Amino acid sequence: MEDRNVKIHVSNLKKCFGDLEVLQDISTDIYEGEVVVILGPSGSGKSTFLRCLNRLEEKTGGEIEIDGKDIYAKGVDINKMREDIVMVFQHFNLFNNYDVLGNMTLAPVMLKKASKEEAKENAMKMLEKVDLVEKAHVYPAQLSGGQKQRVAIARALCMNPDIMLFDEPTSALDPEMVGEVLNVMKALAKEGMTMVIVTHEIGFAREVADRIIFMDGGYIVEEGTPEEVIGNPKEARTIDFLNKVL
Repeated sequence: MEDRNVKIHVSNLKKCFGDLEVLQDISTDIYEGEVVVILGPSGSGKSTFLRCLNRLEEKTGGEIEIDGKDIYAKGVDINKMREDIVMVFQHFNLFNNYDVLGNMTLAPVMLKKASKEEAKENAMKMLEKVDLVEKAHVYPAQLSGGQKQRVAIARALCMNPDIMLFDEPTSALDPEMVGEVLNVMKALAKEGMTMVIVTHEIGFAREVADRIIFMDGGYIVEEGTPEEVIGNPKEARTIDFLNKVL
């Protein structure tokens, strides 16, 4: 990884909600094309860390740079930045009053000033990627949970992002739908998309991650390859967590 560009540089990141320190001194580099999976118990700060990376949460201290630019610097256009670093949420966040195509073309037309035709053509390509072309004119209420999440991923891809953040993308799904979403994410990883993924899917993490970050209590406790962190963890806290979930 060292010969690749650093895509995300995080240094001494802190985040407090009132007196509660949710992130305490987080430092890491994420490289271009790297798939980083963040594991840890509930309340360990995983989702807050992810949300700081695209400023859905404002940091309390430290710095975050994307492509060498401080995303908290004065004058940074947050909306422009979020076109390049998109987030896929646990609960899909689709607009129920738009059909699938409407959901997917809205942001490219409004934010990227694409023509409706261009946006539609691109959306159909992305639906092909997630194997849902036949659902283009269906409304979210008529989709299964797995289909909604695949549409949410396709919608994010319509922005042609550099980085994708996934916040527990399968945790709201019935078990039999998890695989179809993970397969889409595996395909993206193979294509070289830079991805940061908060998940509880240990098998997926082992198979797809270049690196695992294990967090607890707002700290990075341990990080390394899946083999190092899942196969041969060194820290007592990591071992305890894996014993409970494996």
